[in-house]
Amino acid sequence: MSGLEALLIKAKGAARRGETDKARALYHEALGRFPHNGRVRAALDALDAPDGPALAELDAMIAAYRAGRMDEAAREGARLAERFPHSFAVRNLHGAALLALDRLPAAEQAFRKAIEADPEAGACRNNLAITLRRQSRFPEAEAIYREVIARLPGYADAHFNLANLLDAQERRAEAEAGFAQTVALDPDYTEAHYNLGNLLAKRGARAEAIAAYRRAVVLRPDHALAWNNMGGELLQRDRLDEALAAYARALEADPAYTQAMVNRGKALVLKGDLPEAIAAFRQAWALDPADRSALLQALFEEAHICDWKDRAQFALTDGPSAAAVQPFAALPFVDDPAHQYRRSLACAGMKFGPPPQSLPIPTLSADGRIRIGYFSADFHDHATMYLMSGLFREHDRRRFDIRFYSYGPRCDGDPSRRALRGHADAFTEIGHLTDAEVVDRARADGLDIAVDLKGYTRGTRTALFGQRLAPVQVSYMGYPGTIGHPCMDYFIGDAVSLPPGGEAWFTEKIVRLPHCYQANDDRRIIVPDRRGRRGWGLPERGFVFCCFNHTYKICPDAFDIWMRLLGQVDGSVLWLLRSNRWAEDNLRREAMARGIDPARLVFSAGVPHGEHLGRLALADLFLDTFAVGAHTTASDALWSGLPVLTMTGHQFAARVATSLVHAVGLPELAVPDRKSYEATALALAHDPRGLRDLRERLAANRLTSPLFRTADYTRGVEAAFEEMNRRRLAGLSPDHFEVA
Repeated sequence: MSGLEALLIKAKGAARRGETDKARALYHEALGRFPHNGRVRAALDALDAPDGPALAELDAMIAAYRAGRMDEAAREGARLAERFPHSFAVRNLHGAALLALDRLPAAEQAFRKAIEADPEAGACRNNLAITLRRQSRFPEAEAIYREVIARLPGYADAHFNLANLLDAQERRAEAEAGFAQTVALDPDYTEAHYNLGNLLAKRGARAEAIAAYRRAVVLRPDHALAWNNMGGELLQRDRLDEALAAYARALEADPAYTQAMVNRGKALVLKGDLPEAIAAFRQAWALDPADRSALLQALFEEAHICDWKDRAQFALTDGPSAAAVQPFAALPFVDDPAHQYRRSLACAGMKFGPPPQSLPIPTLSADGRIRIGYFSADFHDHATMYLMSGLFREHDRRRFDIRFYSYGPRCDGDPSRRALRGHADAFTEIGHLTDAEVVDRARADGLDIAVDLKGYTRGTRTALFGQRLAPVQVSYMGYPGTIGHPCMDYFIGDAVSLPPGGEAWFTEKIVRLPHCYQANDDRRIIVPDRRGRRGWGLPERGFVFCCFNHTYKICPDAFDIWMRLLGQVDGSVLWLLRSNRWAEDNLRREAMARGIDPARLVFSAGVPHGEHLGRLALADLFLDTFAVGAHTTASDALWSGLPVLTMTGHQFAARVATSLVHAVGLPELAVPDRKSYEATALALAHDPRGLRDLRERLAANRLTSPLFRTADYTRGVEAAFEEMNRRRLAGLSPDHFEVA
């Protein structure tokens, strides 16, 4: 039994025996040792009440309050307040019951009466401030909290509640300091550790956030929220197994915690266990059918394994909760720019914080160069860099100060990364920095233009742009659609991938390059294939259709056409990228269901990029997917001399290959609908001479058409940057324009 409990028992016994002075002395002794204990103060007030000891009545009121019978506690409080109008304990407990019932004006009045009864009662002022905050009277509440802290600097609850109030007003730095002070005063204050962890996580201080969450779960091992949030920070630091263990503890504490299930699913995706990930997403959706984000993530991963049986459920995913999923997951299911626009707006509303309190105003550089900062997680052997390395190489460094900001893995031994370093004036690792530190660094570097190369793709930190890294901000190459947030000023496209009228589906102003928006490198090395068709499991003489797009892009109606083509072209095969074993099994099963021998599907694993370019020459025709078509993979095919057949869609992601084949001088390979797509593929498969002529034209155009003239392309991008910067210096707002 604690010392406090022993004193209370003795004091209550003395009061019941009528030994009032002894009871009073014992209560004062307890109050001296535990000055902020409400039970002691309440009992002392009851003992000194005008009508004599009323401990039994006060105890009954306390019991009702603790049992959650707030109506009963409020009624008793009102009755006792009439009998003991000057009793601090009665007024304070009455106010607490009214506060729990959300009867805020009455609670405020009760707490003010309690303060009149005992002006030194810090707990009651704290309760009054809570009541005022609940009425959105923030300045009054803050003033009272600060008054309490001034009177009682060691009162941890007041520091905690003030920090919560500041956090609610987005005053995060002050709130963080408040929670830190709370745990300094009371190291066992679990919720202060948890809230501190949340604020540290928001500003990207991941290691410190993890430490705060760990302290919270040590104090309260069943704190599911802290386990879950700690898992998220561990995942951001690529500590995958630890993150999975944290999510397991969250679900052990709360088996119905759907967000922890979803987060566990995300971690399982990164681990490569797609069926288990899908099961986690679907379990979350089953528990909470309103959580459309869980369903969308399940469908997206089912698309990765080509499990199409529930694909029609995509219609159920629209709604506010789906904004929690980056809109990239919706791209393969519907070819509709308006739909994707709505998804991006909803996602941006959740991902981006409040606007910055100040804007960057860089001074003019001493050498007159425009300072361009490229931000990405992909400055290594990555598809985006295959395309952009030529642009970086060709940048006119006399006119542009080029800076790379990398928040991806530190692949220092990667030859691609080493080469990229040579194309920039500065290469800055920012993966270990908090968001605030990144913003400070970018502004200190005096960037004129900040370029986002990620958008809503895996590993992104696009939300950094919401804090304004530079006065001009550009979305380019990374995400095939709008970010949906006003922080992004421009989106770089072209008239084919983003035709006139497409501006309606972008919050950015559109800059159209003269041919194709996509960067390409005309020095990519093609390693001649040494294995031959047989070495890749392909027929020596049969027609080889191929598609090296990711499996999530393959939709059932495209696969229907592909299987009909195999059925009509004797000896033909379909050559696909090996993605995961479940996709292979499912596609073989789907082929069999369409009457095609599964052995006619040939899967090949990824190989070094130059070797991949070399093997593509073994195929006869590249077949594009629909809602999300080939981007880098189409450029790879065309650069290697392989014709690409594409169907021109509606949304940007479905029009990129159309832009590519136009820019390489083969516009007839972009067809308007599924019927012409199938007919064109079949005609080419049955016309060896026509296909040979097509390949010869592609070979001739490869180095003369605009698509692969990297230096000319770079001049166009630089002209766009110069116009953006000119408008900014002239005090003009961003606007649509075309590069001549």
